[in-house]
Amino acid sequence: MRPKRTSLVNLIYFSRLNLAADAPTRARQISEITKHAQKKNEFAVITSFLIVEGNFAVQIIEGERMSVNETFQRISADARHRDVKIVEWREINKRAFVTSFTTGVRGGASETHFTKAGLLPMLQRGTPKASTIHNLATTLQQDTMSKQGIDHLFV
Repeated sequence: MRPKRTSLVNLIYFSRLNLAADAPTRARQISEITKHAQKKNEFAVITSFLIVEGNFAVQIIEGERMSVNETFQRISADARHRDVKIVEWREINKRAFVTSFTTGVRGGASETHFTKAGLLPMLQRGTPKASTIHNLATTLQQDTMSKQGIDHLFV
C-alpha cells in the first residue's frame, strides 16, 4: 500500500551569503533578515530554521507545499543569497520546528554544536547533507528551548 500523500513539506537549501564582513554590521543584517522573515513566515504559516556558518546559509523551511515554494522563490531572488541550491525537498507528516523563524549562528554557546556537526567542510565542498543540517537545527532548537525552560512543552 502506498503512503498517503500530504501537502506538508520540508525544503532544505544552502546558499552563499552576501553580507558585510564586519561583525556589527553583519549581526544587524542577520537581525533584519530575522525580523522580516518572521512576519512573512507567520503570514504564510511557515516554520523554519536558518543556520549561518561563515558566509553560508542553510535553512529548513516547513509548511504547505505552495507556501514553501513561494517562500523559496522569494529567497532565491534575494540579492543577499547567491548560488542557492536545494539539498532536500520532501513530504513530511509533522513539523520539526516550533517557531516561524529561528536563526542559529556559529559562535559562543553554539560553537560546540557547530563543531560536532562538521557542516562547514560540507558547505565548502558544496555537498551538505540534509541529515546533518536537520540534526544541527534540531539540536540548536532543543538547546535554546532547554535554556528557556520550555523544552518539556514540545516533547
